[in-house]
Amino acid sequence: MPTALFLSPHLDDVAFSCGGTLLRLADDPAWRVVLCTVFAASVDDPQGFALRCQTDKGIAPEVDYMALRRSEDATFAELAGVDDAWHWQLREAPHRGYESPAELFSGERADDTVWQSIRDDLTSLDAELRPDVVFAPQGLGNHVDHLQTIRAVLGVYAGGHRVCWYRDTPYAIREPSARPARALENLLLIQKRVTLSGEALERKIVGCCLYVSQIKFQFGGADSVREKLTAFHRREAGENGYAETFLVASGQSAELPHLP
Repeated sequence: MPTALFLSPHLDDVAFSCGGTLLRLADDPAWRVVLCTVFAASVDDPQGFALRCQTDKGIAPEVDYMALRRSEDATFAELAGVDDAWHWQLREAPHRGYESPAELFSGERADDTVWQSIRDDLTSLDAELRPDVVFAPQGLGNHVDHLQTIRAVLGVYAGGHRVCWYRDTPYAIREPSARPARALENLLLIQKRVTLSGEALERKIVGCCLYVSQIKFQFGGADSVREKLTAFHRREAGENGYAETFLVASGQSAELPHLP
């Protein structure tokens, strides 16, 4: 049975960015679908900027913010019908010394070597799963956690072998002309598209709205999720209908699964 591995830096990135493709594959009994979130660890007694990342979303300081988000992700995984959903115990950037929004989007700190832990975990996971295709972020928006994930993915899949790079959303909505991370610039990548029916798009929207702690901050609310994702995926299709688009390595074995 072929396996698709969806790598999500945070507890929502896959759902927001390529949830329609995940849903379509999960519906196909011929595929095994695994959803893995890289930065999912709880941190006791967060302070400073890390705490503000929680309270600015209306979450009280005493709440285990990451446990709440893991619960949301588990609900999405159940709705989607994925075969396995895993949460790695690595800390998000605000708990690794990044102390402001500007720092989150200004590239990796020299002393931040978390990509090595991601690479090691991914190497082990690859040996276990032998995935036929791996979905990973392009790095649109330049968030450091996405960049560290990309660095690790390239450390395991040299040249982007077997990788489909998804368009990080909602960054792709906010900045339609945003370019992929520099680490991908020298790869020979071509665009691939997965079409979404109106029904598939509706299921994606419903799934995204399960991330209740995030949708107001990221999209402006549940109604805006529908409006923004509908318009975005219509643009991605480039014609009638809706689509999610990816970059894959030209001339290598990374291909989007056939989805009729």
